[in-house]
Amino acid sequence: MTEPPKDPVRPADEEARALARDLLKAAHFAALATLTDQGVPFVTRIALATDPQGRPLTLVSRLSAHTAPLLRGAEVSLLIGEPGDKGDPLTHPRLTLQAIPQPVVREDPAYAPLAAHYAQLRPKARLYMDFADFLLVRFAPRDSFLNGGFGKAFRMTPADLLPPPETQRPDP
Repeated sequence: MTEPPKDPVRPADEEARALARDLLKAAHFAALATLTDQGVPFVTRIALATDPQGRPLTLVSRLSAHTAPLLRGAEVSLLIGEPGDKGDPLTHPRLTLQAIPQPVVREDPAYAPLAAHYAQLRPKARLYMDFADFLLVRFAPRDSFLNGGFGKAFRMTPADLLPPPETQRPDP
């Protein structure tokens, strides 16, 4: 009797959690995948930071093609992590998140402190942050997958991605 193949994807351990959190914290941008109104995949690059709780955060324009699905709350996918200058790009760590977008519009009391936080992390965003068509979007991870390099694949839970409680700051 043949045994089923062993699943090469492991549950997260502390080393994987730390790597995933480091990738999130260091990311200045990510690939964002949404579905258009016609159900067609659309991938774009977005600027990225983390909110005070360590969740992914971006600033988007309502004029961008990817913003309509974000405003609908349709599940998205983010690819975080860039290849290094040397070696095979596929051996460098990367994190794929499936997430629910949580728009934070200007009228929301959380917008001003969150915008100040974002601008502190991404100062160039100040150039267009006050344009009327811009809003912030947090991403609430639902599921994630860490490819930490050759032979290092991990399933991650949303809790795996959060920094230790003692390092988190209160939500704005």
